[in-house]
Amino acid sequence: MPNTSQGSEGSLVLPTVQYQRHLNDKVVIVQVFIGIFLCINSLMIVTFFKKEAFFTNTRYIFFAHMLVCDSMFLALTDVLLLMSYSRVPMPGGLCIFLVVILENLTVATPLTLTAMSLERYIAICMPLHHSELSTPVRAMRCILLIQALSSVEWIIVISILFSAVPLSFYTSLLVCSFEQMIVFSWQGHLSSALCQFYFLVMSVVIAFTYVKIMVAARAVSPDSKKSTNKGLRTVILHGFQLLLCLIQFWCPMIESVIMKINFNVFIQVRYIDYIIFILAPRCLSPLVYGLRDKDFVVVMKYYALFGYSKKVFIFNMDKPNDVKVKNSHAHTCKVNAGHV
Repeated sequence: MPNTSQGSEGSLVLPTVQYQRHLNDKVVIVQVFIGIFLCINSLMIVTFFKKEAFFTNTRYIFFAHMLVCDSMFLALTDVLLLMSYSRVPMPGGLCIFLVVILENLTVATPLTLTAMSLERYIAICMPLHHSELSTPVRAMRCILLIQALSSVEWIIVISILFSAVPLSFYTSLLVCSFEQMIVFSWQGHLSSALCQFYFLVMSVVIAFTYVKIMVAARAVSPDSKKSTNKGLRTVILHGFQLLLCLIQFWCPMIESVIMKINFNVFIQVRYIDYIIFILAPRCLSPLVYGLRDKDFVVVMKYYALFGYSKKVFIFNMDKPNDVKVKNSHAHTCKVNAGHV
């Protein structure tokens, strides 16, 4: 059995690779689910770029950004899952590159969910200012801010790693994981503290938007209550999805403790964490936001059936809080065979 050891200053050293394991049924099932959701995400991304009404609307821009991040995250984590489960090593330099991308994507999804909840709050509680505040240009600036905030943790961790490890680390073979980037115990504590800070801020924002939308739902007229309640349910689903994403920040601390005790148990716990707190929230994205949007689904169905869908639909892309407005203020979009 491979043994784990404790490096200098509390750094964790994964066991030497002694053998490879064949894939079992659990891993194969994961491949099937990831393949299905990657296909769904890819179809949704294509649908987004096919209609100008989608990529000029803020909430769809955020949704597409989340789909791209989730798709890349699912593909890369699946590769690392297979390599980790089979205990196939890779050079340290390549591992650093993959960890940088994954750490950025890990934080980008919950931040995007938070931005989407704020957008729903503005649409429902500030409808008169929605068209002014929620624009494609502002959405792109917000995405840049999300990517910048997502980079803070890995910049700190990798900077410390570069200053502490010898050059031989970049060519040495290792089983790639984020723990391999932690050289000092305080480095791990710093990374954990930053994640907990993000957790606190995003939780407060989600709770704030939920309370405000709930208050608005009680005050609106019966005609608007249906759409407002839909926005409230969307924020609740965002909150649940965000909770699963944020629990992922706690997983490395638990896993690092287990790895010191028993490496085989560590592998099993990491697999369970991957299913519940990594795979599940990313697979919820198309279900929570995309497939619940009737307008988006109709267009997606058209392209999924290669233009054989004859259904004609009209939808309003500029309704401030999901309530239909007068035709003079709406952009209508008709889709039928040969018109998309």
